[in-house]
Amino acid sequence: MQEPSSQPIVAFFDVDNTILRGASLYHLGRGAFRIGMVTFRDVLTAAWRQAYFLRSGENQRHLDSIRERGLQIIAGHTEKDLRALSVSIFDRDIKKRLWPETVALTREHLRKGHEVWLISATAQEVADVIAHRLGLTGALGTVLEDRDGVYTGNLVGGILHGERKATAAAVHAAAMGARLEDCWAYSDSRNDIPLLALVGNPVVVNPDAGLRRHAADNDWHVMEMKRSSIRAAQRSVRYEARVARADSKKRQAREEPGASPNKN
Repeated sequence: MQEPSSQPIVAFFDVDNTILRGASLYHLGRGAFRIGMVTFRDVLTAAWRQAYFLRSGENQRHLDSIRERGLQIIAGHTEKDLRALSVSIFDRDIKKRLWPETVALTREHLRKGHEVWLISATAQEVADVIAHRLGLTGALGTVLEDRDGVYTGNLVGGILHGERKATAAAVHAAAMGARLEDCWAYSDSRNDIPLLALVGNPVVVNPDAGLRRHAADNDWHVMEMKRSSIRAAQRSVRYEARVARADSKKRQAREEPGASPNKN
């Protein structure tokens, strides 16, 4: 009899300061300046906020301000415009600022047959381009409202952040038939504690102070951007993948017609 297929396993990766050093919307703003969509003053303001973000981690007030300005930039433009801009900023700005350690982890998950999804507050179109360029399964991002193909400057369902991000991950995993206890999540920010707490394998990446404390209290794996941490994280992915496959086979064996209830 053909061996039954195992349940899917999903690895969710935050983008800003997890896959990418800094904020993706900052690079979007710089790209918009190059094509005349924003002023030099906007870029200077965004640069200051980017520096603060890199030094101190996520600050909700600053991030809300960056995102609000990002929505203003996009209003009146089309999805085609945004996707073209996203491709341009990936090739020119984002690619060289990717963390090779976390990109390597996405590759490890893909080699194990896991699905790898970016999950980010950045615009869906920007997240899609990053995921496509990295060869990942897909992306979940903030959805921008459009009217007749033109962005209005409003959102559909709010920014994918905090509890909303955790809810989106749970809905996505359920739709795929994935068990959350088998899934993974990676993030740097205390704002993603709901996402990390949702899955069976939370990994904290270069955490801010709040997330570092929470990770220590909950015995979560902490990954710093250095070789020893990346090797440890890769070993963990390989080990947990073997455990998940074994558990899946046991569950399937128990569920087969005529299977003995005492079968190991």
